[in-house]
Amino acid sequence: MQASELIASDLLSELQCHGVRWLDESAGLSRKGGAGPSDHKALTLGDHTAMVPMLNQASLDSPYVARPSATGELALIFREGQQVGQVQIPGVPNFYARSTADGIPYWKIATLHSKDVLATTVLQHCIRMNDAERACQFCAIGQSLAAGKTIARKRPAQLAEVAKAAVELDRVKHMVMTTGTPQTPDRGAAILCESAAAVTAAVDLPIQAQCEPPNDDAWFQRLKDSGVVSLGMHLEAVSDEIRARIMPGKAEVPISRYFSAFEAAVAVFGHGQVSTYILAGLGDSEDAIAAMSERLAAIGVYPFVVPFVPIDGTPLAHHPKPDNAFMQRLYPRVGASLRRHGLRSENINAGCAKCGACSALKKHE
Repeated sequence: MQASELIASDLLSELQCHGVRWLDESAGLSRKGGAGPSDHKALTLGDHTAMVPMLNQASLDSPYVARPSATGELALIFREGQQVGQVQIPGVPNFYARSTADGIPYWKIATLHSKDVLATTVLQHCIRMNDAERACQFCAIGQSLAAGKTIARKRPAQLAEVAKAAVELDRVKHMVMTTGTPQTPDRGAAILCESAAAVTAAVDLPIQAQCEPPNDDAWFQRLKDSGVVSLGMHLEAVSDEIRARIMPGKAEVPISRYFSAFEAAVAVFGHGQVSTYILAGLGDSEDAIAAMSERLAAIGVYPFVVPFVPIDGTPLAHHPKPDNAFMQRLYPRVGASLRRHGLRSENINAGCAKCGACSALKKHE
């Protein structure tokens, strides 16, 4: 890694851990709440676009301040009054200006993540979201729905229409389809299949699907047959104690089931085409995350390690942010596992790990 890349990587990690105080509230920022990188803004630093927390309370005590330029295309980053960097701010996507025939704005159906990734939560509901004893404490899936920023169920035809426009108008390169977990034993795989089939019939766009491990491994082939090219099944936390405390309902699906599902999915999608999110900062130790990352990489699963971001309105809104020193020790250890087992984000066909915007891990591959 060249010196300039190292400086950019260190600053990126700092910004993602601390967040940034945004001084111009009149500027258009990302939606608050929802699934995925909530309360974030896409900032391009060098050749890397990162999703950086800006809209949550936890960012208000950040030592970093962003001051947008008059044109709104650039922002200067300051720490203690000294400029430490300059970032580009992606503009509002062209497809956001369109609506469906029945009047639903496209941005309520799918949103732009980073600079070229289309993302949608097909089902904006989860069986655990209204059960405080079982809900994931970091999840804000209901917030954007309650605020009228999205719709509860994105229909296949709607997703196909928006995806086609995003490719044609904004040169979107791949798509992420996630879902809240429904009551059905397939855990959302069925609605992802019908959604992916509709999109791939309308436009040539690689799709990553994300869901919990379904009850039947046959769903992995069905997902692939529908047009899905990579799969995410997200652990979030890696130790049983943290899983049970932070996401008690989801922890009912044991890690052993995740691993049997990972192995079955890799057999279908291929080495490196299956990934999992690991949220560093929930309480798992550095050694635990590094050990789990090695175990995952050894079976061909990409461990996408990202710093945890507290989201306003959730039980973990005031949870401590991960220390950047923690992340700077962890990233090289995970990167070593990736190299050891031949995993590179650029080789993933679609999805969060390919994008890499929520983490500085890509710089350590």
